Amino acid sequence: MIPTPNDAGAGYLLSGTVLTDGMALDNAVVAVAEGRIAYVGPRAGMDASSTRGFEELELPPASLILPGLVDLHCHGAAGGDFPTGNAGSARTTVDFLHRSGTTTLLASLVTASREDLLRAIGALTPLADEGLIAGIHSEGPFLSHARCGAQDPRFLLNPDVFLLGELIEAAGGHLRTMTYAPELPGAAALVKVLAEHGVTPSLGHTNADTRTTADSLTEAARLLAASGRPGVSRPTVTHLFNGMPPLHHRAPGPVAACLRLARAGTAAVELIADGVHLDPETVRMVFELVGAGNVILVTDSMAATGLPDGDYELGPSAVTVSGGEARLRSNGSLAGGTATLLDVVRRTIGAGVEPAAAVQSATAVPARILGLHNELGSLRAGLRADVVVVDGNFERTLVMREGQVLAGQ
Repeated sequence: MIPTPNDAGAGYLLSGTVLTDGMALDNAVVAVAEGRIAYVGPRAGMDASSTRGFEELELPPASLILPGLVDLHCHGAAGGDFPTGNAGSARTTVDFLHRSGTTTLLASLVTASREDLLRAIGALTPLADEGLIAGIHSEGPFLSHARCGAQDPRFLLNPDVFLLGELIEAAGGHLRTMTYAPELPGAAALVKVLAEHGVTPSLGHTNADTRTTADSLTEAARLLAASGRPGVSRPTVTHLFNGMPPLHHRAPGPVAACLRLARAGTAAVELIADGVHLDPETVRMVFELVGAGNVILVTDSMAATGLPDGDYELGPSAVTVSGGEARLRSNGSLAGGTATLLDVVRRTIGAGVEPAAAVQSATAVPARILGLHNELGSLRAGLRADVVVVDGNFERTLVMREGQVLAGQ
């Protein structure tokens, strides 16, 4: 039977098919002890004496065992909205997301006034200090007016390294990624400061042409490599296709450059594969073109995630959710997602992507972007015991974070 929530000191054995690092291990065992993974592999290779007294969890037949999911782009859930700066609702949101299988996440902000950005950062840094979130993602305010999407155009700015410095200082080392438009004046200086402070530049909400996009991502990758700072690896692309001009055969725009550089491993591209932001055939195409190791599955989730249709907020903007689609009340633009990351993984598989590849793009790839690949994102001995168990339909059966069982059906 599935245990009730417990302390992280308990020892557990979980048996099933393990999906980790792009591979499937059939008839495997995962041993968890003191909040860490003690063993992953065939039962015959496990030292029985070292796991004596462990509780063998009775999982449903044909269970799949995954690493805890990692979401780099998430604005809220369960009625909470990270950009509002409400610490209480942020904790409710994080608890919901952990229980849904997203055991590691960045709390994403949206474009807002300087005061609102600083207030939100102030509310979120204690959660990062406690390890409840892996840090903060700032989506803006240095974005394109032409491709602002649901970002409030009143607060869009050209890159300002002084304001950036204020945000970095306020976050106390917890600002992990920032979305920027490379065509804006001062973008090159912005990317340099981000790299110097260990913040991953994420190109997006842009109207840039192909060359500008390629030059910016290539320079960002060079600066990150030269920084020598731990925890940064390569730049990313904020929700590829969304918030940028579409690919055209005579004006390929940013999409062509992003796909080429992702294929080369220079950058990694986010996909909101929720069935709303992208057609399933587009999702499958990107995986086949660039490979799962260069794709990051994200939710872009907002307050309505886990809740019924209705009226909600995304930062300073009013949003209506109908049929699971979140749109601005002012102009009908898409305004974030309402799927959990496990939902996104399931829909990615439904698009024709191999399950192990979909899981890799929601676990190991984002963990490496955060520089946390030696701590989480995979099922390997010594790593943090973040585990999600699903059935054959990828419906959640059990969630474990740091060896503690959070949720079970």
